[in-house]
Amino acid sequence: MNYKGMDANMQCRGFQYEVGKEYETDEAVACKTGFHACEYPLDVINYYAPAESRYAVVEQSGKISKSGEDTKVASTKIKIVAEIGLAGLVEAAVEYTTTRAKEEPGGHATGNQGAASATGYQGAASATGYQGAASATGNQGAASATGNQGAASATGYQGAASATGKAGVALAAGFGCKAKGAIGCAICVVERGNWDGETYPIINIKAAIVDGDIIKADTYYMLINGAFVEA
Repeated sequence: MNYKGMDANMQCRGFQYEVGKEYETDEAVACKTGFHACEYPLDVINYYAPAESRYAVVEQSGKISKSGEDTKVASTKIKIVAEIGLAGLVEAAVEYTTTRAKEEPGGHATGNQGAASATGYQGAASATGYQGAASATGNQGAASATGNQGAASATGYQGAASATGKAGVALAAGFGCKAKGAIGCAICVVERGNWDGETYPIINIKAAIVDGDIIKADTYYMLINGAFVEA
């Protein structure tokens, strides 16, 4: 499975895509022709910014051509399997890294594509290497990704996610969670309702790029009534 970015109309370079459809062309040369997607989920953000883009999980087959710059792959066949939001993209990035690296539970991962995971109450996970992934699932947990293209995910109650490396992404998906990032990073925050007996239902989800103007750098944000609010 790879990941593809498209514009708001699910178009890429003028070509229209639809979920569930499969497409085929004659030639595939990375960055020139064919259907393009990325192996590493967050690489797609380099081509399609979160604010006005849509993302999908895809299957690529046929003739394959790879780029030497990042994980971009061109193919002669592509199937749009499912659409995922930025939150899904970040979760996929965490999974991508943890399945390829030695995980350091509750600790600190410093190597490239390192994975740090904190699952306990007030646990802290930090990933500082390139494409590192930090995941905090416990209540009031903190996840920090400082390496370039890092992914930080906080899914527990009142968790905090921070991305400060170049093109990093911070996801705050738990009840009362917050996220912050450096200039050029993306934050994605989920707003949840009160406990309904089974779960904290999702009310809103919103993503933005930290531009220093509308979204300040190194400032935590929550989502309240669908709007970003400084936490």
